[in-house]
Amino acid sequence: MLNRILTVQLADIGDLILTTPALAALRENYPAAHITLLTLRHAAPVVEGSGLIDEVLTFDRQHFDNRRALLMPSNLRRIRELRQGRYDAVIFFHHFTLKLGTLKFGLIALGSRAKRRIGLQNGNGWFLTDSLPDEGFGVKHQAQYWLDLVGLVGADSSPRPAQVKVAETAPMLESTVHPRIALHPGSGGYSLARRWEAEKFAAVADDLTEQHGAQIILVGGPSDNTADVKAAMKTTPLDLSGKTTLPELAALLKTCDVYIGADSGVMHLAAAMKTPLVALFGPSNHEAYGPWTPESPALIVRSGALCSPCSYVEHGVGLREGCEARTSMKMVTPTQVIEAANRVLSGAVPPGTPTGNSLSLSQRSTRDRLHILGIPVDSITYPQWLDVIAAWVQQNGRARQVCTINPEFVMMAQRDPNFRNILKRAHLCIPDGIGLLLAARWMGRPLPERVTGSDGVPKIAERAVREGWRLFLLGAAPGVAEKAAAVLQRDYPGLQIAGVYSGSPAPDEEDAIVERVNASRANILFVAYGAPNQDKWIARNLPRLKVQMAMGVGGTFDFIAGIIPRAPVWMRRAGLEWLYRLYLQPRRIGRMMRLPRFALAVLLRGSRPR
Repeated sequence: MLNRILTVQLADIGDLILTTPALAALRENYPAAHITLLTLRHAAPVVEGSGLIDEVLTFDRQHFDNRRALLMPSNLRRIRELRQGRYDAVIFFHHFTLKLGTLKFGLIALGSRAKRRIGLQNGNGWFLTDSLPDEGFGVKHQAQYWLDLVGLVGADSSPRPAQVKVAETAPMLESTVHPRIALHPGSGGYSLARRWEAEKFAAVADDLTEQHGAQIILVGGPSDNTADVKAAMKTTPLDLSGKTTLPELAALLKTCDVYIGADSGVMHLAAAMKTPLVALFGPSNHEAYGPWTPESPALIVRSGALCSPCSYVEHGVGLREGCEARTSMKMVTPTQVIEAANRVLSGAVPPGTPTGNSLSLSQRSTRDRLHILGIPVDSITYPQWLDVIAAWVQQNGRARQVCTINPEFVMMAQRDPNFRNILKRAHLCIPDGIGLLLAARWMGRPLPERVTGSDGVPKIAERAVREGWRLFLLGAAPGVAEKAAAVLQRDYPGLQIAGVYSGSPAPDEEDAIVERVNASRANILFVAYGAPNQDKWIARNLPRLKVQMAMGVGGTFDFIAGIIPRAPVWMRRAGLEWLYRLYLQPRRIGRMMRLPRFALAVLLRGSRPR
């Protein structure tokens, strides 16, 4: 029997809201127990006075997240004070992802002197006595993870809505106009990459006002871009940003017919109020942190970029601030959001797990696939690959990404989470590198042959003549793509080159380049920006490319144009092309050092990622 329970949730407001279903289940199972919550000061108002807990202890976020937090006297005093609670159990509602953070939680666990220390185990929870396997971000929704965790102490782990403190009346609402639509243009202070442009929010607000005569209410904090949205709107909203407490905001959202906003604590507050909502997701993981709505309707709008989500994927933080381009949010259009809002307003969306109009990965290769150090490699031959391309072009559907995997790619992906995610989500990963064939053979899963981008481009060009495919050559130094195109058309008479352009992977050039490629009506796009830039460019722009296949080709245009000679055939067949490249370009020695590291890693870890 547990009489005194310490619960720990030291993340942001939204994280605490997603913990309340577990707190409610815990309270239901232990109605007489004294339940204490250790949380951050700015998040505490969400649950204070809600009845879920008996006592709140707080850390100041600035002090707790600081690298010197363990040395701060105030934090050490707070940890020592936990001893006085004489807790029977401490439950950590956290993934132990970062080493420094895990050490802090370990000190809290030991400081509490609780006999039972409960949490998710990912190999870092050395201080836990009871645990469930941490399967990674997004395998389960965060709320379900925490419900399953309290199931270890006998609580009901079935889904239930979040519960928060709600003020008795909604403030400053004189108008009775409906539909009442709340817009939150912010994303909290944790990651600005989750934000959508103010002009697009304004377009959505004006359209819904014109369609439905809606009352638009701007909510959030003073730094949540509400002033920019208000300035861009043609109609006049009710601006309540920065004018409500969290309980008052909860009461306000409860009266709204629809909530529209990006991933944020305010979004989770709206979901807790069972307000129908439209949630915009880009870099953050919608499978882990999407709105928790077991009893209310919700739609998730995503652009479908193949590199999204890039933060909190598997067991890592990833790109907390997204990438520099932030294309995954930019590609979300007002039209998509307006259509989603209309669906929610019409009652066409049932309660339950929210759905999104994101790119489906069901079109990925279903052929035999093995993993080397966690990176997928497809078992495929040149003829099979050409047949796959033919099927894609014939279907004339969404664009597919092909990645040319070699040992360098595999080793880069160990340290670059964005690149790693892209390789795992690519529709086809061809084995471009003799090291992969040797590794696969050592693992007992031999690959039929080496399939390279350098040899693949001419083979695709040859097939393109027969099939009528149109090719676009993007990247390389100025003039190189033109020379490569001329050589290909000389060697394969009748080949249709839809376009050539050097350009660059710079974010400010993306829109113009995508427009140029789409206007060319190309079927196949080759991108020569070098790895991993070319693969990242393709992944983030894939949903709006109207080609059927896009592939990064590295230095292939230089080879075809004769700028850089290829290794003799015998060296290629012997798997020594890398040595010839090193002879021609000694500066590649730093890159080549990845090869022995790859061999050692395969011997030690095989298929397991870093």
